[in-house]
Amino acid sequence: MEERSINTKEPDTDLARSIALDGLVLRGLVGSTVHGLSNPGTDDRDEMGVCLEPATHVVGLRRFDHYVSRTQPEGTPSGPGDLDLTVYGLRKFCRLALKGSPTVLLLLFVEGEHLLHADDVGRELQALAPAFLSQRTAHAFRGYVDAQRRGLVGERHATRTRELSAAHGYDTKYAMHALRIGLQGIELLATGRITLPMPEPHRGRLRAVRAGDVPLDDVLAELDAVTAQLEEATTAGDLPPQGDLRRVDEFLVDAHLTAWRR
Repeated sequence: MEERSINTKEPDTDLARSIALDGLVLRGLVGSTVHGLSNPGTDDRDEMGVCLEPATHVVGLRRFDHYVSRTQPEGTPSGPGDLDLTVYGLRKFCRLALKGSPTVLLLLFVEGEHLLHADDVGRELQALAPAFLSQRTAHAFRGYVDAQRRGLVGERHATRTRELSAAHGYDTKYAMHALRIGLQGIELLATGRITLPMPEPHRGRLRAVRAGDVPLDDVLAELDAVTAQLEEATTAGDLPPQGDLRRVDEFLVDAHLTAWRR
Protein backbone atom coordinates (compact mmCIF):
# COMPACT_ATOMS: atom_id res chain seq x y z
CA MET A 1 0.00 0.00 0.00
CA GLU A 2 1.15 3.53 -0.77
CA GLU A 3 2.12 5.66 2.22
CA ARG A 4 0.95 9.26 2.41
CA SER A 5 2.97 11.79 4.37
CA ILE A 6 1.49 14.62 6.44
CA ASN A 7 3.25 17.96 6.69
CA THR A 8 4.99 18.99 9.91
CA LYS A 9 6.73 22.15 11.18
CA GLU A 10 9.31 21.48 8.49
CA PRO A 11 7.43 22.59 5.32
CA ASP A 12 9.49 20.37 3.01
CA THR A 13 7.90 16.94 3.49
CA ASP A 14 10.74 15.10 1.76
CA LEU A 15 13.26 16.82 4.02
CA ALA A 16 11.14 16.03 7.10
CA ARG A 17 11.05 12.37 6.07
CA SER A 18 14.83 12.37 5.58
CA ILE A 19 15.43 13.95 8.99
CA ALA A 20 13.13 11.43 10.67
CA LEU A 21 14.48 8.28 9.05
CA ASP A 22 18.15 9.17 8.62
CA GLY A 23 18.43 10.43 12.19
CA LEU A 24 16.45 7.58 13.73
CA VAL A 25 17.67 6.47 17.17
CA LEU A 26 14.64 4.50 18.41
CA ARG A 27 11.61 2.87 16.76
CA GLY A 28 9.09 0.36 18.00
CA LEU A 29 5.54 -0.95 17.87
CA VAL A 30 3.13 0.93 20.14
CA GLY A 31 -0.31 -0.41 19.14
CA SER A 32 -2.47 -3.27 20.34
CA THR A 33 0.10 -5.91 19.35
CA VAL A 34 2.76 -4.73 21.79
CA HIS A 35 0.17 -4.83 24.60
CA GLY A 36 -0.88 -8.38 23.73
CA LEU A 37 -4.37 -7.12 22.92
CA SER A 38 -4.58 -7.34 19.14
CA ASN A 39 -7.17 -9.15 17.08
CA PRO A 40 -5.13 -10.70 14.24
CA GLY A 41 -6.26 -9.52 10.83
CA THR A 42 -8.29 -6.59 12.15
CA ASP A 43 -5.79 -4.07 13.56
CA ASP A 44 -3.62 -1.48 11.91
CA ARG A 45 0.09 -1.18 12.73
CA ASP A 46 1.08 1.71 14.99
CA GLU A 47 4.77 2.56 15.24
CA MET A 48 6.62 5.37 17.00
CA GLY A 49 10.18 6.56 16.57
CA VAL A 50 12.59 9.20 17.82
CA CYS A 51 15.25 10.93 15.74
CA LEU A 52 18.16 13.30 16.32
CA GLU A 53 17.48 16.62 14.65
CA PRO A 54 20.27 18.15 12.54
CA ALA A 55 21.96 21.33 13.72
CA THR A 56 20.07 23.35 11.09
CA HIS A 57 16.81 22.55 12.90
CA VAL A 58 18.10 23.20 16.42
CA VAL A 59 20.35 26.27 16.29
CA GLY A 60 18.88 27.81 13.14
CA LEU A 61 15.46 29.21 12.36
CA ARG A 62 13.97 26.00 11.01
CA ARG A 63 12.17 23.58 13.31
CA PHE A 64 11.45 19.86 13.36
CA ASP A 65 8.91 18.52 15.86
CA HIS A 66 7.68 15.31 14.32
CA TYR A 67 7.06 13.47 11.07
CA VAL A 68 3.92 11.44 10.40
CA SER A 69 3.48 8.85 7.68
CA ARG A 70 0.19 6.99 7.14
CA THR A 71 -0.98 4.48 4.61
CA GLN A 72 -4.37 6.19 4.54
CA PRO A 73 -4.88 9.89 3.75
CA GLU A 74 -5.57 12.44 6.48
CA GLY A 75 -9.06 12.02 7.96
CA THR A 76 -9.47 8.41 6.83
CA PRO A 77 -9.36 5.79 9.61
CA SER A 78 -6.64 3.18 9.32
CA GLY A 79 -7.70 -0.34 8.52
CA PRO A 80 -6.18 -3.82 8.89
CA GLY A 81 -2.51 -3.80 7.97
CA ASP A 82 -2.27 -0.03 7.50
CA LEU A 83 0.82 1.67 8.92
CA ASP A 84 0.64 4.73 11.17
CA LEU A 85 4.17 5.95 11.92
CA THR A 86 5.07 8.98 14.04
CA VAL A 87 8.72 9.99 14.49
CA TYR A 88 9.41 12.70 17.06
CA GLY A 89 12.47 14.88 17.23
CA LEU A 90 14.45 13.96 20.33
CA ARG A 91 13.82 17.30 22.05
CA LYS A 92 10.06 17.19 21.36
CA PHE A 93 9.90 13.60 22.61
CA CYS A 94 11.66 14.52 25.86
CA ARG A 95 9.39 17.53 26.42
CA LEU A 96 6.32 15.33 26.01
CA ALA A 97 7.77 12.64 28.27
CA LEU A 98 8.48 15.22 30.97
CA LYS A 99 4.83 16.29 30.74
CA GLY A 100 3.86 12.69 31.44
CA SER A 101 2.39 11.81 28.04
CA PRO A 102 1.18 8.17 28.23
CA THR A 103 1.62 7.87 24.48
CA VAL A 104 5.31 8.68 24.29
CA LEU A 105 6.36 7.14 27.62
CA LEU A 106 5.27 3.74 26.34
CA LEU A 107 8.11 3.65 23.79
CA LEU A 108 10.66 3.70 26.60
CA PHE A 109 9.58 0.19 27.64
CA VAL A 110 9.23 -1.53 24.26
CA GLU A 111 11.72 -4.36 23.86
CA GLY A 112 12.37 -7.68 22.15
CA GLU A 113 10.81 -8.31 18.76
CA HIS A 114 8.67 -5.18 19.08
CA LEU A 115 11.74 -2.94 19.33
CA LEU A 116 12.47 -2.34 15.66
CA HIS A 117 15.51 -0.10 15.99
CA ALA A 118 17.68 1.19 18.84
CA ASP A 119 21.18 2.62 18.56
CA ASP A 120 23.33 3.79 21.47
CA VAL A 121 21.33 7.02 21.87
CA GLY A 122 18.04 5.12 21.70
CA ARG A 123 19.13 2.67 24.37
CA GLU A 124 20.35 5.53 26.55
CA LEU A 125 16.98 7.25 26.11
CA GLN A 126 15.15 4.12 27.27
CA ALA A 127 17.47 3.85 30.28
CA LEU A 128 16.62 7.46 31.12
CA ALA A 129 12.96 6.55 31.80
CA PRO A 130 13.08 7.17 35.60
CA ALA A 131 14.20 10.77 34.98
CA PHE A 132 10.88 11.57 33.30
CA LEU A 133 8.61 10.37 36.12
CA SER A 134 6.99 12.91 38.43
CA GLN A 135 3.65 14.15 39.75
CA ARG A 136 3.07 15.47 36.23
CA THR A 137 3.08 11.85 35.03
CA ALA A 138 0.30 10.94 37.45
CA HIS A 139 -1.69 14.04 36.46
CA ALA A 140 -1.30 13.20 32.77
CA PHE A 141 -2.43 9.59 33.11
CA ARG A 142 -5.35 10.55 35.31
CA GLY A 143 -6.42 13.30 32.92
CA TYR A 144 -6.16 10.97 29.95
CA VAL A 145 -8.29 8.29 31.58
CA ASP A 146 -10.88 10.87 32.63
CA ALA A 147 -11.06 12.30 29.10
CA GLN A 148 -11.40 8.81 27.62
CA ARG A 149 -14.18 7.97 30.07
CA ARG A 150 -16.11 11.11 29.17
CA GLY A 151 -15.60 10.41 25.50
CA LEU A 152 -16.89 6.89 26.00
CA VAL A 153 -20.23 8.09 27.36
CA GLY A 154 -20.49 11.25 25.23
CA GLU A 155 -19.88 13.81 27.99
CA ARG A 156 -16.83 15.36 26.29
CA HIS A 157 -17.85 14.98 22.66
CA ALA A 158 -19.94 12.66 20.52
CA THR A 159 -19.98 9.17 21.97
CA ARG A 160 -17.31 6.98 20.44
CA THR A 161 -18.92 4.60 17.96
CA ARG A 162 -16.05 3.23 15.87
CA GLU A 163 -16.54 -0.25 17.26
CA LEU A 164 -20.07 0.30 18.52
CA SER A 165 -22.51 -2.55 17.94
CA ALA A 166 -26.07 -3.31 18.86
CA ALA A 167 -24.81 -6.25 20.87
CA HIS A 168 -22.30 -4.29 22.97
CA GLY A 169 -23.75 -0.80 23.10
CA TYR A 170 -20.38 0.97 23.36
CA ASP A 171 -17.03 1.30 21.58
CA THR A 172 -15.28 -1.70 23.06
CA LYS A 173 -11.80 -1.04 21.65
CA TYR A 174 -11.86 2.55 22.92
CA ALA A 175 -12.97 1.35 26.35
CA MET A 176 -10.26 -1.31 26.43
CA HIS A 177 -7.51 1.22 25.72
CA ALA A 178 -8.88 3.69 28.27
CA LEU A 179 -8.68 1.04 30.99
CA ARG A 180 -5.35 -0.22 29.70
CA ILE A 181 -3.73 3.22 29.98
CA GLY A 182 -5.01 3.62 33.53
CA LEU A 183 -3.64 0.25 34.60
CA GLN A 184 -0.28 0.95 32.98
CA GLY A 185 -0.14 4.33 34.69
CA ILE A 186 -0.64 2.69 38.09
CA GLU A 187 2.13 0.18 37.36
CA LEU A 188 4.49 2.87 36.08
CA LEU A 189 4.05 5.08 39.12
CA ALA A 190 4.47 2.14 41.50
CA THR A 191 7.41 0.37 39.84
CA GLY A 192 8.96 2.79 37.35
CA ARG A 193 8.19 0.43 34.47
CA ILE A 194 5.42 -0.66 32.09
CA THR A 195 5.29 -4.40 31.48
CA LEU A 196 4.79 -5.35 27.83
CA PRO A 197 2.76 -7.23 26.87
CA MET A 198 0.15 -6.60 29.56
CA PRO A 199 0.47 -9.23 32.30
CA GLU A 200 -2.38 -11.40 33.46
CA PRO A 201 -4.97 -11.07 34.85
CA HIS A 202 -5.20 -7.59 33.32
CA ARG A 203 -4.66 -8.82 29.77
CA GLY A 204 -7.55 -11.27 29.96
CA ARG A 205 -9.83 -8.66 31.46
CA LEU A 206 -8.96 -6.12 28.77
CA ARG A 207 -9.54 -8.65 26.02
CA ALA A 208 -12.93 -9.39 27.54
CA VAL A 209 -13.74 -5.65 27.42
CA ARG A 210 -12.74 -5.48 23.77
CA ALA A 211 -14.87 -8.52 22.98
CA GLY A 212 -17.88 -6.78 24.55
CA ASP A 213 -18.17 -9.36 27.33
CA VAL A 214 -18.12 -6.69 30.06
CA PRO A 215 -21.18 -4.41 30.52
CA LEU A 216 -20.49 -0.71 30.04
CA ASP A 217 -21.48 0.08 33.65
CA ASP A 218 -18.81 -2.33 34.88
CA VAL A 219 -16.21 -0.77 32.59
CA LEU A 220 -17.08 2.70 33.88
CA ALA A 221 -16.82 1.52 37.48
CA GLU A 222 -13.38 0.07 36.78
CA LEU A 223 -12.28 3.32 35.13
CA ASP A 224 -13.45 5.22 38.23
CA ALA A 225 -11.44 2.88 40.46
CA VAL A 226 -8.34 3.30 38.30
CA THR A 227 -8.74 7.09 38.36
CA ALA A 228 -8.93 7.01 42.16
CA GLN A 229 -5.69 5.02 42.35
CA LEU A 230 -3.96 7.50 40.04
CA GLU A 231 -5.24 10.35 42.21
CA GLU A 232 -3.84 8.62 45.28
CA ALA A 233 -0.47 8.23 43.55
CA THR A 234 -0.46 11.93 42.75
CA THR A 235 -1.00 12.99 46.35
CA ALA A 236 1.03 10.28 48.09
CA GLY A 237 4.17 12.43 48.13
CA ASP A 238 6.44 9.74 46.70
CA LEU A 239 6.87 11.52 43.36
CA PRO A 240 8.88 14.70 42.72
CA PRO A 241 6.92 17.70 41.40
CA GLN A 242 8.70 17.40 38.05
CA GLY A 243 11.17 15.15 36.30
CA ASP A 244 14.95 15.36 36.52
CA LEU A 245 15.39 18.32 34.17
CA ARG A 246 19.14 18.57 34.64
CA ARG A 247 19.72 14.92 33.74
CA VAL A 248 17.45 15.10 30.69
CA ASP A 249 19.05 18.35 29.54
CA GLU A 250 22.56 16.92 29.83
CA PHE A 251 21.49 13.89 27.82
CA LEU A 252 20.00 16.06 25.05
CA VAL A 253 23.05 18.30 24.76
CA ASP A 254 25.49 15.39 24.72
CA ALA A 255 23.46 13.36 22.20
CA HIS A 256 23.18 16.23 19.74
CA LEU A 257 26.78 17.44 20.01
CA THR A 258 28.12 13.91 19.62
CA ALA A 259 25.96 13.29 16.55
CA TRP A 260 26.87 16.60 14.94
CA ARG A 261 30.61 16.00 15.44
CA ARG A 262 30.25 12.75 13.50
